Amino acid sequence: MEVKTPSESFTAMNELVLPNDTNTFGNLMGGRLMYWMDIAAGIAAGKHCNAPSMTASVDNLSFKNPIKLGNVVHIEAKVCRAFNTSMEIHLKVWGEDLLHQYKYESNEAFFTFVALDPNGKPRQVSSLTPETDEEKLLYDGALRRRQIRLILAGKMKPNDAVELKAFLNAK
Repeated sequence: MEVKTPSESFTAMNELVLPNDTNTFGNLMGGRLMYWMDIAAGIAAGKHCNAPSMTASVDNLSFKNPIKLGNVVHIEAKVCRAFNTSMEIHLKVWGEDLLHQYKYESNEAFFTFVALDPNGKPRQVSSLTPETDEEKLLYDGALRRRQIRLILAGKMKPNDAVELKAFLNAK
């Protein structure tokens, strides 16, 4: 299987926040944003594995600044690490106020997708080689984030999380 880079899965998506997308405060609803982020992450995962894939988990979704009615949402997604059958996708979200001409950071998250074969069973994905310093940091942290996800899901015992323990003991 070929080795890919994060840039090969890079996906950019833009949406306009319309009245039906907002809550009573005139802000983009978190659920609508998660929906759009899931689509962007799914496209990035598909570019990496060249197969259908499905969302396995969403974590570290942090809401920093609300996106207002009439603003543009910019979503960027790319695979930051590939495991055996799963991929971790890093997403960044910005809002843009076109009227006042400024862009602001809104959200960041990590989604995990699993590649599927024609029978709907997990299938192996290509490995990933990071290129930039930021990609290398995300790549290195992905193993620790994966171990946290597995512990929280009850699929790994905390004592078995070797990378996570080493990181915490080094701090």
